[in-house]
Amino acid sequence: MLRIESVNHVGIRVSDKQQSIGFYERLGFSLLSDVGFEKGHPVIMKHASGVVLNLLGPATVADQTNILMDVDQKYTGITHVALTVTSLDETRDFLEQSGIKITGSFSFGNMAAVFIRDPDRNVIELDAYGDDKPDDMGDYSNHP
Repeated sequence: MLRIESVNHVGIRVSDKQQSIGFYERLGFSLLSDVGFEKGHPVIMKHASGVVLNLLGPATVADQTNILMDVDQKYTGITHVALTVTSLDETRDFLEQSGIKITGSFSFGNMAAVFIRDPDRNVIELDAYGDDKPDDMGDYSNHP
């Protein structure tokens, strides 16, 4: 078994550096470093929770679809990142006040989630749990 301690960071390719930085800042991420986005180096952002993002770019193909989520063909690859939030009600209020559209939702067991998209249509799942976070996620059949 590989002894993994935690997720180090999530890399997301983006088309517009400033628009993406602004979006993730609205979610509470702070800019740590930009040492050459235009040359393919990451813009590094960190949330107070410890989650780190590497915004990579620039994208070389302009498209208004996310090939992993928005087309009928199902390609391999990472389709979304899921972040745990403390309250889904507070999260919904925050998203509404911030002008960030909820693009989907689901629930099962004691977990409920909403989905949002960044400016490049990358999917972010925001999960909230009831009193007990389960070790076994149970039946996943109603997941979109």
